[in-house]
Amino acid sequence: MSKDSNKNVKPPCPYYGKCGGCQLQNLSNKDQNLYKQKEAEKLLGKYGRVENILVMDDPYNYRNKIQYSFGYDKKGKIISGMYESNTHKIIDIDKCLIQDPIADEIIKTIKSIMKKYKMEPYNEDTRQGFLRHVLIKTGHKTGEVMVVVVTANHMFHGKKNFVKILRKKHPQISTVIQNINSKNTSMILGDRESNMYGKGYIEDILCGLRFRISSKSFYQINPSQTETLYNKAIEMAGFKGNERIIDAYCGIGTISLIVANKVKEVIGVELNGDAIQDAIRNSKINNINNVKFYKADAGEFMVGLASKNEKIDAVIMDPPRAGSDEAFLHSMCQLNPEKIVYISCNMETQARDLEYLVKNGYKVKGIQPVDMFPQTGHVECIALIQREIM
Repeated sequence: MSKDSNKNVKPPCPYYGKCGGCQLQNLSNKDQNLYKQKEAEKLLGKYGRVENILVMDDPYNYRNKIQYSFGYDKKGKIISGMYESNTHKIIDIDKCLIQDPIADEIIKTIKSIMKKYKMEPYNEDTRQGFLRHVLIKTGHKTGEVMVVVVTANHMFHGKKNFVKILRKKHPQISTVIQNINSKNTSMILGDRESNMYGKGYIEDILCGLRFRISSKSFYQINPSQTETLYNKAIEMAGFKGNERIIDAYCGIGTISLIVANKVKEVIGVELNGDAIQDAIRNSKINNINNVKFYKADAGEFMVGLASKNEKIDAVIMDPPRAGSDEAFLHSMCQLNPEKIVYISCNMETQARDLEYLVKNGYKVKGIQPVDMFPQTGHVECIALIQREIM
């Protein structure tokens, strides 16, 4: 079955076909799930049985993060939204069906007061203007909201009144940040930030633990399905309580801290220093003492452990979309853990990496797809991999 099947339905979103964000909205939810199941079976089925995909009951309004760009239409009206697929043309979006509705309302308020505060949209071609992007993050369980105003320079006239109006209309906003990005780049955020209101971060609760989220923190965009994903991964791993494990690509420490009460010790490894600082703070917030975080390349870190004959029982890995490189996989095989729990947002690179592991003494014991991104073509997948007895 393809997404161009004759079972197509009328997409509920008026921007479908232009935006490119929700590739499968022309299918019913049932057919979307079937499409994703077949994709998982096609890519990973040769390694074993692919379990039925775990789906959301209500597959809308799940995104806890949005980032919109700003510009002018042909009539000179300020518009905001996402870039049309494969272009830098902004689609003026009033409502996105997969993101938190509060974000749409905040964007409307910002658009309505931009002229008053001389917040001219930034033009990438002329490099003129002030407002480049607005990033909004919401705490699914806490209700806290962060607004990040990304500007081309630091001169924000009337910023106190801007914040005052924003919070009067949207009192759930708990922090407002100005991020300065003066570079000629497609990157959203710049290096400098100024806190205009609140703590400069928000918090959310995931699997019963509290996590601090800054403007640059990576945090899964679908928190309700993230709980499903992490709980299923831990269930599949079947930890007994005496294991010493590594969480590679640990980010701000979410899965490290969530799994901590199921094992003896967790070692979290991450190359991003800011993420490691967040992870350490999160361990303190939750009073968890059996997790240690290290800023390091995970592959090199594991080679170091192997050279000291350190025993690691399991590795949890959740790499970026590009998957792991061969150097990392080689390092992990040198460490020789009994189990590997491989969480991936790209089944193509996951299939490639599984092939390497299978050739190097491991066997795939379980495959569980999870629909983390309803309406889109993306699927998250857990693979449980176990060392074969030689």
